[in-house]
Amino acid sequence: MKTARQAEAELIKYSAQVAHGYAVAVRNQREANVLAVAARVLSRRFPAEVAHLDAASEGYLRAHEAERVSAAVAVRNGWIVSLPWLRDLLTRELER
Repeated sequence: MKTARQAEAELIKYSAQVAHGYAVAVRNQREANVLAVAARVLSRRFPAEVAHLDAASEGYLRAHEAERVSAAVAVRNGWIVSLPWLRDLLTRELER
């Protein structure tokens, strides 16, 4: 079983791969909504990355509209610790 830290690291790595444009399939509601929130919290310094995150999340969520949730619900579900947390970790990963 994964620890919370392992799950967190995997989520950030996955989000960064999508942001960099790697062909990563969005497999479920959690992934799609986390990518959508990530696109919203990134700064304007990453326009290409935001476009990749949006495209990946929207591709899944358009086909599964009932699975779309707000950022607040994503946090409440434990998919994201907090919006600043996601922004800071993903920004650091993208700046590497």
